[in-house]
Amino acid sequence: MVFRDVDFEIIVVDDGSHDGTQEIVKQLQDLYGEGRIVSTITEARAKKLGLGTAYIHGLKHATGDFVVIMDADLSHHKRLETNASIVTGTGYVKGGGVHGWNLMRKLTSRGANVLAQTLLWPGVSDLTGSFKLYKKLVFEDVISSCVSKGCVFQIEMIVRATRKGYYIEEVPITFVDRVFGTSKLEGSEIVEYLKGLVYLLLTT
Repeated sequence: MVFRDVDFEIIVVDDGSHDGTQEIVKQLQDLYGEGRIVSTITEARAKKLGLGTAYIHGLKHATGDFVVIMDADLSHHKRLETNASIVTGTGYVKGGGVHGWNLMRKLTSRGANVLAQTLLWPGVSDLTGSFKLYKKLVFEDVISSCVSKGCVFQIEMIVRATRKGYYIEEVPITFVDRVFGTSKLEGSEIVEYLKGLVYLLLTT
């Protein structure tokens, strides 16, 4: 077992999904034991309430000194070792990249990042990625200043952390397209993204 000498917990926040997440978590709890090798706290929410609220919800259950946030679709693969306050994975530096994305998704991701960087000057190359490590006290401090709930939440976290003077380190990762299911981007999310950027431009 890779984690036998590591004190850790896995917190799963189920944001109103219909893909069997609850059943899989229960199987893992039966297999490894609650509070032992894998400690999984799962909250099934009635509907999709946004990425920001999911992180806030998960933070309430976190007990360690560090918090790693990531998607649960097996897209992220990286070992993080650093003394920074925040470590963020990026595919836009040497050694990083993406695998399995079509041209439209690559253009959408790159365009969203370029627009945000032009307006907000955050000092990191990838603002939309969700693979990050925070010192827990830093995470609590930054998240307390955030108001975004949806797709702009990741950007607001990094921008406000930068404004607060926290040291952020980037590490190259290869983002592998999800193994199961499909990624969904709706027109309403694009509108919310643009509105969120304008809000951050005016308030940070």
